[in-house]
Amino acid sequence: MDIIIHDLHDEVSDRVDCLKCANCCRSLGPRITDKDVERMSKSLRMKSVDVIKKYLRIDEDGDTVFQTMPCPFLGDDNYCAIYESRPKACREYPHTDRKRFYQIYQLSVKNAYTCPIVFEVLEKLTKK
Repeated sequence: MDIIIHDLHDEVSDRVDCLKCANCCRSLGPRITDKDVERMSKSLRMKSVDVIKKYLRIDEDGDTVFQTMPCPFLGDDNYCAIYESRPKACREYPHTDRKRFYQIYQLSVKNAYTCPIVFEVLEKLTKK
């Protein structure tokens, strides 16, 4: 299944311009790890504690997430102000190139409502 999914991911993501969409940055709150905070802090030239205070909160599941959505680093042009230092969850999204895709299939079905890449990959997968 991974080979098929990865081929579909490559095909679709080569055609879809994420900068024209940015739905993920507008609506999905990625889980932020301690490593993410360190990376963002360096990029922003801020202390980790200040990044946490200014941009982050603990959600109802106990995860660290952005205080507000859309993402505070999303620009009007859909570019990310901290792109090279963005959280791991953002780096890996939309996860359609992940190994053992079957483990996140249900998550991908949910992500298909947000991401045209995921939607199209799943649509093409069902036709195979």
